Amino acid sequence: MFEEFFGFTAKPFGKTPDPSFLYESRQHREALARLEYSVDEKELALLTGDIGSGKTTLSRALIDRVGDTRPVVLLVNPRLTPMQLLRAIAKGLELEPARHRHDLLDQLHTKLYALYEEKREPVVIIDEAQLLPSKATFDEIRLLTNFQLDHQNLLSVVLVGQPELADRLERDAYEPLRQRIGMRYSLGPLSLEETVEYIEHRIRVAGGGRNPFSATAMEEIHTVSRGVPRLINTLCTTALLDAFGEDAETIEPPRIASAAREHRMESAHG
Repeated sequence: MFEEFFGFTAKPFGKTPDPSFLYESRQHREALARLEYSVDEKELALLTGDIGSGKTTLSRALIDRVGDTRPVVLLVNPRLTPMQLLRAIAKGLELEPARHRHDLLDQLHTKLYALYEEKREPVVIIDEAQLLPSKATFDEIRLLTNFQLDHQNLLSVVLVGQPELADRLERDAYEPLRQRIGMRYSLGPLSLEETVEYIEHRIRVAGGGRNPFSATAMEEIHTVSRGVPRLINTLCTTALLDAFGEDAETIEPPRIASAAREHRMESAHG
């Protein structure tokens, strides 16, 4: 549709967490570096941020960085009982899970030690971890970090979630797990300058030779989106479609205001 009109070879503001479009702001670059370090050290890591802040895209970028050097188990639906969690990890490691917990733990330990011997310690990433249903499941995650040798753990665990995940872990009942966290980082919104760079970056990655958004339009996008990447994507896509429908090659603030109204966001221009 609008891609050809604006000279793009791909959708610049898609909704999927495509790591090839990752804009490495200062905080996103630091978060990714910390995640890589925690994986190298086989630690328990915690990444939090508001809805749409780029957490999932970062986790996919981390998977890309890990590559084929070690197995990655990605859990995107964490509403799991402790046993379901262990079974999901076992399946992710290409095991046929045993029925009983004791046998399943033996399976996992044997597999983890074999991977350690190959220098391919696995990474478990739990996305939307604020949805983990019970303290018992969190306790099972803590117990996973007991799979270790004298000098190191046998796997890395990365918890990714919204701010309420960090709030939950601050409760006294979660102190044993909290003490195991070796790295934590919280993503915030993009600044105006970063919002402009983010838009221009995604347009370049999508093959665009020119940026159709005026400087004032990008200021409006930042104001309305409050610097949240997912909302930036929504506003930009809607404005591009609107401009395409009217053969407009440049996007100005009124078109952003119209997109904001369509998505029930507040705009300084009504």
